[in-house]
Amino acid sequence: MVQTDTPSAAQEEGGRYTLRAGTLAAVVLAVCLAQIALSVPSLINGLVQQDLAPSSAQLTWVTEAFMLPVAAMGLGFGVFGDLFGRKRLLVGGAALIAVGATLAILTPGAGSSPDTRVTLLILAQVLSGIGAAAIFPTSLAMVAAGTHTTAARARGVAVWATALSVGGFLGPLLAGIAAKIDLGWAGNANWRWAFVGVLVIAVTSVVLSLALAQNSSAPEGRSIDWPGQITATLGLFALMYAVIQGSESGWGSPQIVVAFIVAAVLLVLFVLAESRAAEPLLLLSVFRNRAFAVNSVVTLIGMFAFLVIMYGTSIRLTIIQGFSPLQSSVAYLFFGGIGFVLLPLTSKLLERFNPRWVLCGALTLIGASGLWFAGISTSNRALSAIFGPLILAGVGSALAFASISAVAVNTLPNHLAGMASGVTSTFRDLGFALGPAIAGAIALSRAADEIARKLSGDSQLRNAYEAFQASAAHAPAAQRPQLEAAVHAVQSGPLGANSVPSSITTPDGHVVPFNPLKHVAFDALSSSYSLAYVLGGVAALVAAALTLVGARGGAVQAHLEDDPHTLDG
Repeated sequence: MVQTDTPSAAQEEGGRYTLRAGTLAAVVLAVCLAQIALSVPSLINGLVQQDLAPSSAQLTWVTEAFMLPVAAMGLGFGVFGDLFGRKRLLVGGAALIAVGATLAILTPGAGSSPDTRVTLLILAQVLSGIGAAAIFPTSLAMVAAGTHTTAARARGVAVWATALSVGGFLGPLLAGIAAKIDLGWAGNANWRWAFVGVLVIAVTSVVLSLALAQNSSAPEGRSIDWPGQITATLGLFALMYAVIQGSESGWGSPQIVVAFIVAAVLLVLFVLAESRAAEPLLLLSVFRNRAFAVNSVVTLIGMFAFLVIMYGTSIRLTIIQGFSPLQSSVAYLFFGGIGFVLLPLTSKLLERFNPRWVLCGALTLIGASGLWFAGISTSNRALSAIFGPLILAGVGSALAFASISAVAVNTLPNHLAGMASGVTSTFRDLGFALGPAIAGAIALSRAADEIARKLSGDSQLRNAYEAFQASAAHAPAAQRPQLEAAVHAVQSGPLGANSVPSSITTPDGHVVPFNPLKHVAFDALSSSYSLAYVLGGVAALVAAALTLVGARGGAVQAHLEDDPHTLDG
């Protein structure tokens, strides 16, 4: 069980490090913080699009700039925590998120160029992502290393996963409330208030971790392994760059082809480096453990599927259907809030059943939700129309987060808790990063092709669009900046074309046509993101099937269902 904060708590059970309530509280807040920082952009995408007028690829990078270091650096931070102490990383990660949030708040106003403003916001996301990369594996390792019975491990992992789910709900809720604040910034620029909230939570997390968290480490057999660190980080970066930028630059363009080649070469070099290192970043032999190897693959595919569905819902509600961030945050009550309600059930399921069976059921629910979403037309603007698939996705994700983590830390001995947590965080967060990147690339490329096809086949639409593009040059000087911004947004891609209204009301009260591509973009995005939902649903069902294949190998490990004092093998 989780120990209370008494001086002797850490010395119980034969002098082993044992998880205290104070440490668990610090871990919960840090995990919530990291997940809040990750999920905030999903609900302010529409406001950022309208305020900064980024291209489709730039808007994707606002989210992916956070996920990239999370996916690329999880293994490394697992090692750093083992070597230098996990409390330091918990504190340092929260501090970096605070710095990133501050930079986002200070993103320049309209007086600076759009590219400069977007670049600074992306840099802010990178810094926050590095902080989250430190928190995710470190926090799970602290729970795993401090729990020594099946029951305690199940409760600790369930609490950790619930914190992840709740953070995924609180981030969008924070963004939705922030967008309503009419103070200091005007209109679309109010997205900055969401980062003010992140900053406050980050500072609180730093203080709580310093005051309450125990330190722990496991340096035996661990080293920084610079060749592994460098090849893994750069290889994953090259891969993510190619996937994200490919939709805008063209999949056959030289820079994208080179990026894919560089990613493949670096990742091969990473495997070679790890096979020869005396104390590798990743002990390749852990993948001989069938349960751990299958769980890693399932984690990647399953989390990819969930993020495709979650990202698709964000785009559907905020950009395609035009709901406010606060209205859209209702969806995340189901995505994340259900995890809090299910905490007692999740803990009991992990304690009484093989976590892989729980994981299989969870992924099946996620898959069913994606296919259900795909069949609901975006012309139906009632939030109640998507409650059913939202509930399935919320229950599935709550159980999946917990069972993925439980399988990972239960299949390796406690002295490898940092490595197990780092590997799981890397595969989970790589799935998180690839989900929006691949789904966005497919959906936006398909939507752009559909818009281009409509323009080429409809001379009346083409003439109207050409007149719209030229409107700024003939407008009065006072109106020209707004018109230029609108034209730039429509030219930026399908998301921008959908964000500009099809008609406007003049000062004398007349309604006049404005953006001729609004309805074309709406239809193109609707059909494209329905395809993305299908992709997410099918991927989740494939992951569920793989979980069954892995389950054929027997129990995760015999000691998990026998004597409750044998988790330190």
